[in-house]
Amino acid sequence: MRTTDTYLNFPGNTREAFEFYRSVFGGEFDGVLTYAELAGDGWNPPESDRDLIGHISLKISDNTYLMGSDVSTAQRDAFRMGTNMYVNLNAESEEEARRLFEGLAAGGRVEMDLTSTSWAALYGSLVDRFGVPWMVNLPHPP
Repeated sequence: MRTTDTYLNFPGNTREAFEFYRSVFGGEFDGVLTYAELAGDGWNPPESDRDLIGHISLKISDNTYLMGSDVSTAQRDAFRMGTNMYVNLNAESEEEARRLFEGLAAGGRVEMDLTSTSWAALYGSLVDRFGVPWMVNLPHPP
């Protein structure tokens, strides 16, 4: 089965958000391209967008990536951060679940504290300081 990578859009602060995520998950950026660097094949971004992040990719595990970009200035009025999505993280241990939850919750808003549930050994949800909703899940042992 193929992995699923999550792609996030931000209203101009993608670089700051991804530096924060790198501080939580570790890993390295596989690529950081501005709109200016993505220009070509008949597409040329407006001057106001040229320095925005057009694509960034952060490897957060052996085969999982967190990717993102800034929305163009023309799309900002219609853009709403965090709607219709959560990023679900399935932790491998209690220590990892707690580290991820606490790291992502820093400066954000906890919706549900990390706790034991009927469906998980530990589960919690939060919205990070950039408006991205996350679920941290430690499955029950098999």
